[in-house]
Amino acid sequence: MNRKDFIKKGLLGTAMFASTSAIANVTKNNIDELKELDIVGFNHIPNTKSTIMANTVLHKANTRGVANHGWLNSHHTFSFANYHNPERMHFGVLRVLNDDIVDAGMGFGKHPHDNMEIISIPLEGDLEHKDSMGNTTVIKNGDIQVMSAGTGITHSEYNKNKDSKVKFLQIWMFPNQRNVTPRYDQITLKEEDRTNKLQQILSPNQHDAGVWVHQNAWFHLGKFDDCAETTYQLKDSKNGVYAFVINGDITINDQELNHRDGLGIWDINELQIKANSDNAEVLLMEVPMNI
Repeated sequence: MNRKDFIKKGLLGTAMFASTSAIANVTKNNIDELKELDIVGFNHIPNTKSTIMANTVLHKANTRGVANHGWLNSHHTFSFANYHNPERMHFGVLRVLNDDIVDAGMGFGKHPHDNMEIISIPLEGDLEHKDSMGNTTVIKNGDIQVMSAGTGITHSEYNKNKDSKVKFLQIWMFPNQRNVTPRYDQITLKEEDRTNKLQQILSPNQHDAGVWVHQNAWFHLGKFDDCAETTYQLKDSKNGVYAFVINGDITINDQELNHRDGLGIWDINELQIKANSDNAEVLLMEVPMNI
């Protein structure tokens, strides 16, 4: 995929809206929702906050959108809520990557979603979840949560603790099937299964390792000692991979990345990964490039 095609694909679908219409007792909070976004011209000149090369896009941590609501401090890799950057709409079907910190006892009130695959990866603390399917659960570091919003769900998320913050990654993907029956799942992962290697945490197959989604996508987590190396082979040659550095310093295909940097790569078959610090941790998200 050439650079112009990448920019074009990064703008298609931007008028999609993830939230359903107003429902009784549901808050449209301008925080945890997508905005209706106008499609801009395909000849839009890239701004300095994205580095787009032949088959990669680099998002340094300090170029992300920032929203500080007092009780919530969120960094947006892609356009979200009141942050709009036409160069950063999505990476293929990967639409939202939010790095959230929620104050003690605070959280997102009940709000709606539809036709979106929503994944939460807790990094620190305890996040309480309640939804219209009757689920009341708590997720913490080591867990992964998935919701297929499908025909429509409502849910709330709160920091269960009154004396500490909760930190988590909120990730949304466009599904490959619309109006499916809503579903919820969460699992607990073994951290030792990602030590100096990649641990699969999500796939399209409900009988495979990790949670599953309505999309031809695979997620992996890796936690590495300094100088440890590994190779990631793409599951589908038509997919791309978005790498997000959770901690430490990592080099991927000769591109040096630091804490909270993001790197999207497409038109490749594999990634070469090397840790440049102890406790280097990376999330790899292999996703279709076409919506």
